[in-house]
Amino acid sequence: MKISVNLEDELLAKAARLSGVDQKSELLTKALQALISWESAKRLADLGGTEPQLKVPPRRRSAI
Repeated sequence: MKISVNLEDELLAKAARLSGVDQKSELLTKALQALISWESAKRLADLGGTEPQLKVPPRRRSAI
């Protein structure tokens, strides 16, 4: 998909320098993947403790 975006030059340069990615399309793809991971982790963390009726599942203990 082709899109046009306006990005700050300094922001793009810093992201390229830190990631080692020179191609703008690959850099934007990685940025979107990181954003998706970050937001997914936040949503998962927000779910913590929201099911008070949930029974704790049994855990297997490894044989020593």
